[in-house]
Amino acid sequence: MADFKHKEIEQLLVRALQAISNSNTILELEDTRVKFIGKNGELTLKQKTIGTLPATERPQFGEEVNKARNAFDSAFQEKTAQLQQQELEAKLNASTVDVTLPGRGMPLGTLHPVTKTRLRLEQIFKSAGFIVASGPEIEDDYHNFEALNIPAHHPARAMQDTFYFADGKLLRTHTSPVQIRVMQSKGAKPPFRLIAPGRVYRCDSDITHTPMFHQIEGLVVDDTTTIANLKATLQNLLQVFFEQPVNIRLRSSYFPFTEPSAEVDMECTACKGSGCRICSNTGWLEILGCGMVHPKVLENCGIDSEKYTGWAFGMGIDRLAMLRYGIPDLRMMFENDLRFLAQF
Repeated sequence: MADFKHKEIEQLLVRALQAISNSNTILELEDTRVKFIGKNGELTLKQKTIGTLPATERPQFGEEVNKARNAFDSAFQEKTAQLQQQELEAKLNASTVDVTLPGRGMPLGTLHPVTKTRLRLEQIFKSAGFIVASGPEIEDDYHNFEALNIPAHHPARAMQDTFYFADGKLLRTHTSPVQIRVMQSKGAKPPFRLIAPGRVYRCDSDITHTPMFHQIEGLVVDDTTTIANLKATLQNLLQVFFEQPVNIRLRSSYFPFTEPSAEVDMECTACKGSGCRICSNTGWLEILGCGMVHPKVLENCGIDSEKYTGWAFGMGIDRLAMLRYGIPDLRMMFENDLRFLAQF
């Protein structure tokens, strides 16, 4: 009986090894494994019969079954490695890379139209002797309002409604606080000639306004500067920026931090003043606000308003970008749509 079982195990192992050898894919090899050593595999069932044998036959039969199982496992692992290597080589041969072809590379990005506009404005002003100043976007009430002649009870604050923090700080509504900080900085004395570009925040959201937008403000303080210098500077700025002759006009307006104050209109660049949809058929586009610096603002910064005068202006960088690139909706510039941004 023992010899018969020995032969039976030998024959089973021969069939199992032959099945492994004949497997040509990982899937076929897996089927072979299940057939012989799976839960109900032939070799597994032989192992389960050990307990039914007489006690004298169990050790020898168990040893032979274990040897057969080890031989199967060794052959299975070797065949698995062989088939995996063959599959890898087949994949590599099927996807051969021609190393002589030029690389595809990554497409280069471009500057955002607002960034391009800001850099262009900075370059224009630098060439005229202005410095570029910056300051914090989270401001205190004094620098954003009080120092600019806008006390707590002043109705002008309603025009610059912004976002407040619990500690009294706020998101700046304009870059004018940068001018205050420069004029109040230790050792700073007139003359001043600076621009302050940056992000500002107000509670507005429509086709021409967003809660966050970009602004650039300019300031000149000297003992000889006049409103004529202001007008000439702005006209020259717009002509250089739009690269064409530009007519402007100043309309009387009101700002707490300048006196006198004016809104500046630019002749429509699309219709040359004849009237069109862009300018609402007026021939003019409102472009910025400006004025002579209010004496109280100078005095708040420790500057003698009897000796020095100054002028300032502020304009939206986003609006200039819209005019320069023909963008119909301000919100398009903040949607991160690559189809839109790729045009610039």
